[in-house]
Amino acid sequence: MFAFKSSKIDSPQDHELLHQYRESMDLKILGDLYQRHTEMVYYVCFRYLQDSELSKDAVMNIFEELIYKANKQEIKDFPRWLYVLTKNHCLMYLRSQKNKSQISLDEFVKFPEDLHHYEHDDEKEGQLTAMEGCLSKLPERQQQSVRLFFLEEKCYKEISESTGYSLNEIKSYIQNGKRNLKNCMEAWNEQQ
Repeated sequence: MFAFKSSKIDSPQDHELLHQYRESMDLKILGDLYQRHTEMVYYVCFRYLQDSELSKDAVMNIFEELIYKANKQEIKDFPRWLYVLTKNHCLMYLRSQKNKSQISLDEFVKFPEDLHHYEHDDEKEGQLTAMEGCLSKLPERQQQSVRLFFLEEKCYKEISESTGYSLNEIKSYIQNGKRNLKNCMEAWNEQQ
């Protein structure tokens, strides 16, 4: 198990360690990079999973996922990217427990901080259902771009290659899709 520790001021920057890992494929380097952020990963997992043991297991599973994804995706801000990866991992786990095939895009919706600690499972499921409903209401190109970018964690180039859309079109679809999804979720929350 990883020990939780904070990074040292004189240690290499995250992007330097990521570059070293990509060059050498040395898991010790990736482990050093990941260990800097395990506390954040654990607390994000705990926020979603509400279980200490499940959260510890998720920290290990996310490292295994990181081994494959860190070398395949464009990562400009490692802590932010890792946060999204962690959140998506937890949401996929929660959805698998409900025998559902899609995960939520809750990063577009600002839940109150304490909502995660006190809400009931029915309320969570309602939010996830609303999120999926709002996502399905997006125009097809926005929906496709948002799903590929946030759920499948594809970079713009990969999305362009699979859809045929230009990079500018993809940026526009994602930006407009995020805005439309946020507006839909806010309207849904006001009706509750």
